[in-house]
Amino acid sequence: MDWIYYKPLFEYDNYHISIKDNSAWSGHRNFAYDLVRFMKPKKIVELGTHYGASFFSFCQALKDEGLSSKCFAIDTWQGDEHSGLYGEDVFLTVKDIVDLYYSSIAELVRTTFDEAVSRFEDQSINILHIDGYHTFEAVSHDYQTWLPKLSDNGVILFHDISFYDNEFGVYKLWNMLKEDYPAFEFKHAFGLGVLFPKGNSKKFNEIIQRATELQKRYEKLSKYTGLS
Repeated sequence: MDWIYYKPLFEYDNYHISIKDNSAWSGHRNFAYDLVRFMKPKKIVELGTHYGASFFSFCQALKDEGLSSKCFAIDTWQGDEHSGLYGEDVFLTVKDIVDLYYSSIAELVRTTFDEAVSRFEDQSINILHIDGYHTFEAVSHDYQTWLPKLSDNGVILFHDISFYDNEFGVYKLWNMLKEDYPAFEFKHAFGLGVLFPKGNSKKFNEIIQRATELQKRYEKLSKYTGLS
């Protein structure tokens, strides 16, 4: 298996506000980093960023790999009923971290997901991370709206597939999609689904077959670092 378990140093951990401690996503950041260095994508798009634990982990991997790729964060930075509403300070924090560490890699797109979709060409996105409003209707809409933008053999990441609540419906969509397409998942840190709705490249065949190894490795790392 050509997959490498890196031991990254996330530069954004040096920031005076702890990003990883403000995010339910932090338990997946090592996987995100390793995924990007494995895939070497040209374009990553994230729907829903908040403080940026996932986004900056993608950016760090692009930077360390020395890729001339771009990572786009799409968010209104106003919050919602699930994440909670918040003030301008969150956006300013994210922007400050971009300016300090990832200015040549990251682009912040401050708008709604629907307003941003026309900015991207069809089949141009290699990794799409969906982490917006978490009702079944909302996440299904985001998936259908952005699917044409995904490249052949592209990956879609879904957060919160293990969070079961009357208002959260990501798990419902995930349970449907994983039956129809190549996929694997992580249950820790509220769950992360990895989906290949337009097929997967040959180098991912073994990764998918050995998904249990990855699950155990990243869950253990998440618990070890206190991020599960």
